[in-house]
Amino acid sequence: MTCAQAGVRVRMVTGDNKITAIAIAKECGIIDDAGEENEECVCMEGPEFNEFVGSLINKKTKERILVMGKDVANESIGNLKNMKMVRDKLKVLARSRPNDKYIMVHGLRQLGDIVAVTGDGTNDAPALKKADVGFAMKTGT
Repeated sequence: MTCAQAGVRVRMVTGDNKITAIAIAKECGIIDDAGEENEECVCMEGPEFNEFVGSLINKKTKERILVMGKDVANESIGNLKNMKMVRDKLKVLARSRPNDKYIMVHGLRQLGDIVAVTGDGTNDAPALKKADVGFAMKTGT
């Protein structure tokens, strides 16, 4: 049974450039060959994603949270409406940074989703910790 048939949505979040990420996503069947990558919010880059969802903010002070992974009780996605669009459409997040991965996990969980993350480096630790299920790989992909 494929992930899609089981109701699991697969997203590729990578530090690779967008062209490489799209090529790998096509090869893996994450996106199709029919130009799907050109649709709004299907393929984004980390900085664009971060700006689009409004990063994380402290609900009390309304300030942006710059240090991820501290599990601040008052953190919230800045633009939840845009995060919902990302949840429904995004398949590839390229040029992502550790904070982008953390924001993605936090936003999906804030929307009530169950999130699993795989990671292969220490920079993935905050996202792995924030996820409902984290798979830490010993070496590379």
